[in-house]
Amino acid sequence: MILRIDQKAEEPLYLQIRSQIIGAIARGELVAGQALPSVRSLASDLGINLHTVNKAYAVLRDEGYVLMRGRSGAFIADPCEEDRADRMQIELAKMEDELFELALAHRARGGSWGEFLECAQAQAARAYGAGERADCRGANPSASAGRSGAAQCATVRGGSGVFGTEG
Repeated sequence: MILRIDQKAEEPLYLQIRSQIIGAIARGELVAGQALPSVRSLASDLGINLHTVNKAYAVLRDEGYVLMRGRSGAFIADPCEEDRADRMQIELAKMEDELFELALAHRARGGSWGEFLECAQAQAARAYGAGERADCRGANPSASAGRSGAAQCATVRGGSGVFGTEG
C-alpha cells in the first residue's frame, strides 16, 4: 500500500493518512493482525512531523481500526473479535445518523428520494468495488486505483519499513 499526502490539500495530513489506511483495510490491502510502520518511520518517510502520524494512529485506534500494543507498535484490528462488537454497533448507529443528516440536507435542497438512493448506491458500489463484498467471513480484496499528481508517499508493507516516494 502506498500512502500519499498532499501538503496543499485542505484536509489535514492526519486525516489523509487515516482515510488512506481505512481504504486499504476496506480493499484488503491491510489485514487483521498486520503491523503498520512505526510512527517515526512513517513520519520520516513522508517528511512530516511524527506527532501528525501519531494523531492519525490514535484516531484509527479510537475508531477501532487499529490496536496499539505498546512498544510493539500499531496493528490492524480484527473487526470480527467479540470485544469489538460494541464498537461496531456504535459505528453503525453513527453511520445511520450521518446518512439521515445527508438525506435531510439533500431533501432541503430539493433533491428527491430516488436521487438520494441512486447516489448512495453508487457510492456503496464504489466503496465495495462495484459488486465485491468484504465481511467477517472472508475478504474479497480488489485492486486499488492509483492517483495522479505530485504528492509525498510511503509504501506500507506490514510494518517492514519498506518505503518509497513519488513526485
